Amino acid sequence: MNGIDPRLMKEILKLEMLNKSALVSGANGGSAGTGAADGEFGSMLNALLLEQAGLTSGTEAAGSLPLQALQTGWSGLSGEDLAAGTAPMSPAVLNQALRSYGSASSPAAAPVSKGEGAYDAYIAQASSRTGVDPALIKAVIRQESSFNTTVVSKAGAKGLMQLMDGTAKGLGVTNPFDPQQSIEGGAQYLSYQLKRFDGNVGTALAAYNAGPNRVSRLGIKNDNDLLEKMHLLPTETQQYVKKVMNHMQRYERDFPQV
Repeated sequence: MNGIDPRLMKEILKLEMLNKSALVSGANGGSAGTGAADGEFGSMLNALLLEQAGLTSGTEAAGSLPLQALQTGWSGLSGEDLAAGTAPMSPAVLNQALRSYGSASSPAAAPVSKGEGAYDAYIAQASSRTGVDPALIKAVIRQESSFNTTVVSKAGAKGLMQLMDGTAKGLGVTNPFDPQQSIEGGAQYLSYQLKRFDGNVGTALAAYNAGPNRVSRLGIKNDNDLLEKMHLLPTETQQYVKKVMNHMQRYERDFPQV
């Protein structure tokens, strides 16, 4: 989200003032009144935000940019910043918005698999060699294979990090079912995507799942672009990014030295 139309900002501020006025009026009249006022304000604000994003209320339900992500990205910014169209999201806010994409709240942590800590030494080793956050590597493994070394997808992706044969060969992986080779190869591939997209984790994950060329063809270069155009990616990829980033947050405790 590179900037906000000043005209839209004026409308938002106007709605906010009307909302506050309604709340004060309700309080003075001896009634709470907050539910109706907030609901009406939220509906109008939602419509304006969707209009800004070039969407409709119908497409939002189908997985387009959520109101929560837009609102979260503006937290802590002044009206002057917003009206001037200079309201970029911080990396921390972007990560939170991506983790909550498509849902009102972060999903519950995925159930812990029995041997999911068995590969932490390989993960730490691969992280040291590639520079990729070990929590991110582990999160990708969790989502790709649930720590099953022998899994094969319908498309033919194999092993812990679900490498296709051609990709595995290019990465020097001779046996994709070998956990150490799979983790080394998958971490290297992740590092390529992170470098290609300037360290933007969400975009790198979208590229890992949907392919970097597909992501680039949509004009997605960073996580700001990803939030704006997420709805153009396959639903599987939208969910993939959100789930991996939530797994990553949970696995940070497994690698406290990083």
